[in-house]
Parts: sequence; C-alpha cells; structure tokens
Amino acid sequence: MYAIFRAGGKQYRVQQGDSLNVALIDAEAGAELTIDDVLMIEDGDDVSIGAPTVEGATVTAVIEEHNRAKKVTSLKYKNKTRQRTLHGHRQQQTRIRITGIEAGSGR
Repeated sequence: MYAIFRAGGKQYRVQQGDSLNVALIDAEAGAELTIDDVLMIEDGDDVSIGAPTVEGATVTAVIEEHNRAKKVTSLKYKNKTRQRTLHGHRQQQTRIRITGIEAGSGR
C-alpha cells in the first residue's frame, strides 16, 4: 500500500515505514502529524484517485528531527569591473517517518 500526498508545495510517494525530508513543519520532534492532503492511495489492485484529494484519507507520521539541506551557492560576476557577489542558502527541513496510511471513505 502506498499513498501520494502534498506537503510544502511538493508531492511525495510514501509507504508505511518510509522516512523523508519535507519543508519545515512548526512542531517539536517526537510529535505526531496527520496529513489529510492525500492525492492518491493504492492498495494492491484498488486505486483511489482524488479530485483533487481523496475524501477521508489520511497519512500519519512522526517528526524525527529538524535539519538543514545542503548549501546551495550562487555567484554573480560582472566582467571588466571584477565585481563578485557570492550567496549561500541552506533550506530548513523536517525529517518525518510515516507510521500509517488510512484510506477513509474515498474508496
């Protein structure tokens, strides 16, 4: 059984037990999280596709930790004047572990 849900403007395909990084969630580590923005659920041959979401479907997860992504750098350079500007950015993330997928009444 797997589900596709939306979090932070991105879509993720998950199964029970998966761990993944999503955009920063304002909650403490160890807290349980319920995501109801589920776009699709597949269980064997049964597939439920939402329009836009599957009614009553939820994905439950536990917040493992908050971390930061790898640094992304950008360099701006203007020739002849030797002007250089270096920028760096590290996006804040939350690592979650999927504990359950509920199909709800959308089936």
